Amino acid sequence: MSWKPFIKFWFKECGPDQWFFKKRKAFDRLLRKRFLSLYSEVVRGEHADWRKSPKGRLAEIIIVDQLSRNMFRGTSGMFAYDALGLALAQEALRAGADKGMSQWERVFMYLPFMHTESKKIQRESLRLFKSIGDKQNTWYARDHKKIVDRFGRYPHRNRILGRKSTPAEKKFMRTHKGY
Repeated sequence: MSWKPFIKFWFKECGPDQWFFKKRKAFDRLLRKRFLSLYSEVVRGEHADWRKSPKGRLAEIIIVDQLSRNMFRGTSGMFAYDALGLALAQEALRAGADKGMSQWERVFMYLPFMHTESKKIQRESLRLFKSIGDKQNTWYARDHKKIVDRFGRYPHRNRILGRKSTPAEKKFMRTHKGY
C-alpha cells in the first residue's frame, strides 16, 4: 500500500477539529476501522520504504504518533510507540524531510518531540515549533515543556500508565486539563 491515500485522508478529509479540538468517539472508531491494520503494519516496520519520500515519512509519523492517540484513547496504547514516533521524526529531520512542507505538515512532523517526556527533547520541540512561526502551536509546545520541566513527565498519563502521582502532580491535575 502507498502512503498517498493516508496523507490525502489526513490533510484533505480531516482538519483541526478532528485532529485536536474535539475528542469524538465517531472519529476514533472511523480511524480504527480504516487504519488499524495499517497502523499495525507501520509499527512492525513493514512500510519503511515510505521513507524514500518526505511525505511517506510524514505518513509513518502521523500513523504512529497521532492515530494511536485516537484509536487507543484512554489506554496505555496511546503512548506505546511514542519512542518509535520520535525516532522516525528525528530521522526525518536529519534527512531534511520537513523542508518545503506546509505549516500543518510540519506541525505533525514535530508533534512526537512535544509528546516526549524528555526535558532535552522538549527544548528541541519548542525550537521546532517556534520555527514554524505559529503562535498557537508555539504556546502548546511551551506549555508541554513547562510540564515536563516541572515534573519530568506528563502527570495526566500517570493513571493510564499505572504510575503513582505525587502530591504536587495531584494538585497540578486539579487545575490543568492535560493533553
